[in-house]
Amino acid sequence: MISEKMMPEVPEAVKKLSNQEKGYVLVRALPYIQKYTGKTVVIKYGGNAMINEGLKEAVISDIVLLTCVGINIVLVHGGGPEINEMLDKIGKESRFVNGLRYTDDETMDVVQMVLRGKVNKDLVSRLQQMGGRAVGLSGLDGGLLKAEKLTRDGVDYGNVGEIISVDADIIKANMQNGFIPVVSTVAQGVDGVGAYNINADTAAAKIAIALGAQNLILLTDIAGVMRDPKNPSTLIPEIKADEIEGLIADGTIKGGMIPKIRCCADALHEGVAHAVILDGRVPHSILIEMLSDEGAGTMFVK
Repeated sequence: MISEKMMPEVPEAVKKLSNQEKGYVLVRALPYIQKYTGKTVVIKYGGNAMINEGLKEAVISDIVLLTCVGINIVLVHGGGPEINEMLDKIGKESRFVNGLRYTDDETMDVVQMVLRGKVNKDLVSRLQQMGGRAVGLSGLDGGLLKAEKLTRDGVDYGNVGEIISVDADIIKANMQNGFIPVVSTVAQGVDGVGAYNINADTAAAKIAIALGAQNLILLTDIAGVMRDPKNPSTLIPEIKADEIEGLIADGTIKGGMIPKIRCCADALHEGVAHAVILDGRVPHSILIEMLSDEGAGTMFVK
């Protein structure tokens, strides 16, 4: 039995809906439920949705609801704010190189402690409090993620890795037994280093490819890809994979969005049906994206 305290707060506008109107909303979701039932969706969880309590509650309830209607959800998470907080506590400065956290040995210890411990287990606990069945995993478990040192343009990133293989059997086994796998992005080193820190967007894309997922969803702190970043009305709701490089060249896609969107492109090229940059600041954006014709971000298609 789930107590009322565990249920997300209902907005006043929803409370005013009649029972008939609520029924209509549910019926409208039916074809989307039928489309996704039995399919796998990989969600990368990060940004403001991970630190704002209200948004966190909405994400957790969305995931549990989707699993209840037969959709297989894999939750892949980072934990940048929590890592920064722990580094501050021990008096160590956070350092970033080309958008990636420089990870020396001491920072790697903190990354493992925060991602595999605090963040991962907190998410597992919240999912279970909401009525889901969740299991915490890291890329080290069962050799799920294997990586070697990231070398790009001669830049040293420390113990930051590049995934070279994904053994998704442990994820599949847990999904088959009714669990929601919650994956922290630490990988097993294959080149003499024990563990590597992995970019969560990249890890989510690689896991989606290995699972043959229907969808890859990357939660972000923006509305999606916009022609004018200051004007949400210029949101581009759908982009074809072969349009991505042109949008990068003309500056529509730039900065930190480039690696995110290239992860989406990689997933599409390797068989994932859809990839979405989703606005995690919108409560229940996952349900809006998957179970309605509205959408809440930018979808990438082949």
